[in-house]
This record gives sequence, C-alpha cells and structure tokens, in this order.
Amino acid sequence: MPQMNMIQALNSAMDIMLGRDPNVVVLGEDVGYFGGVFRVTDGLQRKYGEHRVLDTPIAEGAIVGAAIGMGVNGLRPVAEVQFADYIYPACDQIFSELARLRYRSAGEFWAPVTIRTPCGGGIRGGQTHSQSPEGIFTHVCGIKVVMPSNPYDAKGLLIASIEDDDPVVFFEPKRIYNGPFDGDPNKPAVPWSTHPKGEVPDGYYTVPIGKAEVVRKGAQVTIVTYGTMVYVCEAAARSLGLDAEIIDVRTMVPLDVDTICTSVKKTGRCLIAHEATRFSGFGAELSATIQEECFWDLEAPIQRVAGWDTPYPHAFEWEYFPGPQRVAGGLKAVMETP
Repeated sequence: MPQMNMIQALNSAMDIMLGRDPNVVVLGEDVGYFGGVFRVTDGLQRKYGEHRVLDTPIAEGAIVGAAIGMGVNGLRPVAEVQFADYIYPACDQIFSELARLRYRSAGEFWAPVTIRTPCGGGIRGGQTHSQSPEGIFTHVCGIKVVMPSNPYDAKGLLIASIEDDDPVVFFEPKRIYNGPFDGDPNKPAVPWSTHPKGEVPDGYYTVPIGKAEVVRKGAQVTIVTYGTMVYVCEAAARSLGLDAEIIDVRTMVPLDVDTICTSVKKTGRCLIAHEATRFSGFGAELSATIQEECFWDLEAPIQRVAGWDTPYPHAFEWEYFPGPQRVAGGLKAVMETP
C-alpha cells in the first residue's frame, strides 16, 4: 500500500472523484494552474481541464455562491477557501443559503457542496492565517463539519463528503499536511510517530461521516480531541506514562456521542483538547454532552485545554498553541482529583 502525506491523500481523493463522476468540479483561488497554495490540487487542472478545475477571483462569497448554484443544478462542486481565516465573507452564503436550502424548499432542492479549507496554526501565519473556526460552523443546522487527523482518514472522509447530498465544511489542519510534528519551534517538523506519511490505498474507499475513532486504547482517562491535537495529546499521555484512551472525533457534526461516552464511562475521567479558542469552542459542546450522558460515571471534573481567547499571535505562536506541556497539565489536574 503506498505511503502518502495528507496533501497527497486529499489530492488523490479529488482525482478519483473527478475521474469517477463527471458532475464533480473543483473551484477556488489558485486551485487550477497553480495547484493550490499548499499544492493540494496540483495537476488536477492539467488532467481534467479548465472546465472541471476552475480558478476563481479572490471572492469567497462568490466562490461559495457559485458552488451553490452548481449544486442546485446537478453538479457536485468542491470549493476551496484558501485559508479558514478567509471563510467569513462566505458565511452568509453558507449559513443563510447553503445550510437551509433543503429545509426552505421542503426537500425540493439541495446542493451537495463540499467546502475545503486549511485551518489552524503552526506555520507562523499570524492572526490572519492560523484560525480554527470549526466551532462556529457546528452551530449552524444543515451542514456537516469534518476535520481529519491523518492521510487515510483525509482521503476517505473527503470522498464521503463529495458523495454526500448534504453540504460539508471540510477543515484540513495545515500543520500536519506534511506529517505530524513534535511541537518544538526550534526544530524542523519531526513526527512523534516514526512514519509521517500513512498507508493510503490508491483507489476508491470511504471513511464514514459521523463516526469517531479510538486511536489509542486506555483505561485511566479519556482524551477527546481532533486534528493536529491528536498527536499533541498522544505525546502528552506518553510523557506522563498514562494509560489514556484517545478519541479522534473526526466528524464534529454529526457527532459520534456513543463512542465518546462509552470510553468516558469506562475510564471515569475526561480531558478535551482543541486548538481553537477556549470560550465557546467546540470543546464546550463536547463537555456539556459528556456531562449530560456520563455524569454518574465521572470521577473528576472534565478538563479542557485549548487556545487562548486572543487573536493567534505571530511572535508567540508556541506560547499560544496548546502543546504537550499544557495538555500534560490538564491531564495531571484530571488525574489528581480524588
């Protein structure tokens, strides 16, 4: 089975779907001739032509608006917003039109649009290239929200998203595009795992939307996380020698409550970690859900580790980023509670 990083896996997913379904189109800023700012769409326009892989103006509202029109008329557009920080101009189209189209037309119309967008920090992008706004989109009824943490899931989930008849916002943690990292800003990207790439089948397969994954089994504490933070949490648990069970949420909407709560009921302790700001972050919804479902099984208060409630700083990126030391501190707190 070939080894791929996340960029290669995502590219493979779009390549397969463009080849399988003539209704699939890709559009966005620089996705065609240039191959995307992170080269995720590299080579697709050369292979499928300018009518299937379209370069667009720098206008996120227009990109998503055009994608909605395409979707209503039978196409399956994959729209790229170059950075998640730039998705806000498209929010009216996403929230007021795309998410509500099926409901407001009583099922007569729908638009199977997938919106891909790189998120998170770790590349010294500062406040306008490092945001993690996934929690905002989980609040909107009518759209699915996905964030993979590894190449295998990235390809399978993107194919599943493109085939889904509901709109999907697909977040891609850019810090692990080329493999996991060890969190040390003074060193180049070095994976905690010895294999920064992952085994990814060349052909077609899907990973189901709405299903979390237990990426590490354990009995002492449950860590619920997603994206880049899966690797941070693995490193933190190892540094403390904890028998931690780590749940990769993978899909925030729909949320796999059963997998999460089965783990928490087993361990009795829970830590939630994400890179986005803490206040009203998705971790708050996770915490509330776990508390409602697992209250009598909890042996300690649920802990949250997240980004600070400030803009993402350029000069102090690694102080902002919730790295292994901060996660380890949260784990100590949840384990020390009698």
